[in-house]
Amino acid sequence: MTASVRLGVLPMPVENSSLPYGTSSSDPLTLPEKRGKIVLDADMSPDSDRSKLREILVSRSLKLGRPFRLSSGAISDRYLDAKLTTLNSAAMPLVGRLFNRKIKECGWSPKAVGGLTLGADPIAFSVARESTDVFGTSINTFIVRKEPKEHGMTRFIEGFEDSDTVDLPVVIIDDVCTRGNSTGKAIERASAAGMKVLGAICLVDREEGASQLLRHDYDCDLVNIFTLEELVDYKQSHSATGTTLETTVVR
Repeated sequence: MTASVRLGVLPMPVENSSLPYGTSSSDPLTLPEKRGKIVLDADMSPDSDRSKLREILVSRSLKLGRPFRLSSGAISDRYLDAKLTTLNSAAMPLVGRLFNRKIKECGWSPKAVGGLTLGADPIAFSVARESTDVFGTSINTFIVRKEPKEHGMTRFIEGFEDSDTVDLPVVIIDDVCTRGNSTGKAIERASAAGMKVLGAICLVDREEGASQLLRHDYDCDLVNIFTLEELVDYKQSHSATGTTLETTVVR
C-alpha cells in the first residue's frame, strides 16, 4: 500500500458487504428515501435480524387508532398491512432468513414453501432466496390460487407439475393470521395436491384462534415470527418515550 501511494496510484476501492450490491466504500452512496433514520449494518445474527424486521414492521405496517375491517370480517382498531413490509427490499432478506431459521428450529425439512396468494407470496419468495445461506440447500416456492386457473392446466397449485407434488414435504406460509381461515384453505389445497404439510408459519399472529383452528381441524402446528401484541407494545413504548424508529438497510 505504501509503494502504491509513492507511485501516485490510488488504492483500489474495496467492496463492502454492508453496502448495496455494486457499490464500494469509495463511491458516493445514494439510497432511496425512507422513513426514519437509515442505518447501514451488515450484522445478520438472528437477534439482529429480528430487531431490524420488528422496526420495519412497526414503522411501515402497523396501524393503530381507527376502525379497520379485517379479512375475517371482524372490526379492530389494530391493523397490520404486512405487504408494506414483505414487499420492501430492506425487509426481504430479513424475512427470508428468519423464516428459514424458524423452519430449522422446528426440525422441518421442506422441499418447498408457499401459501394462499397474495399475502404468502413475497414471504415464500424471500424464503427461497435465503434458503441456501441458512440450510445450505435450496427450498423452492409454490403459490396456492384462491380459484383455479380457467385456462391451461386449470390447477390450484402453481410452481410444480401435478406429478411432482405427490408426497412433497412443504411448509405453509402466511403473512398475518387471525382466525386461520386462509392458512387452513392453503393446507387443504396443498394436501389435495398430494403435498405433505409439515407445519405452518406466519409472520404475525394476532392470537385470535388461528393456532387452535389449525391444530384442531388440520392437525397442523402454527408458529410465528412475531405476535401482534409484541408489535403494538413496542410501538406504544417508543411513542411514549418519543424515540424515532429506524429503518435499516441490510443490502
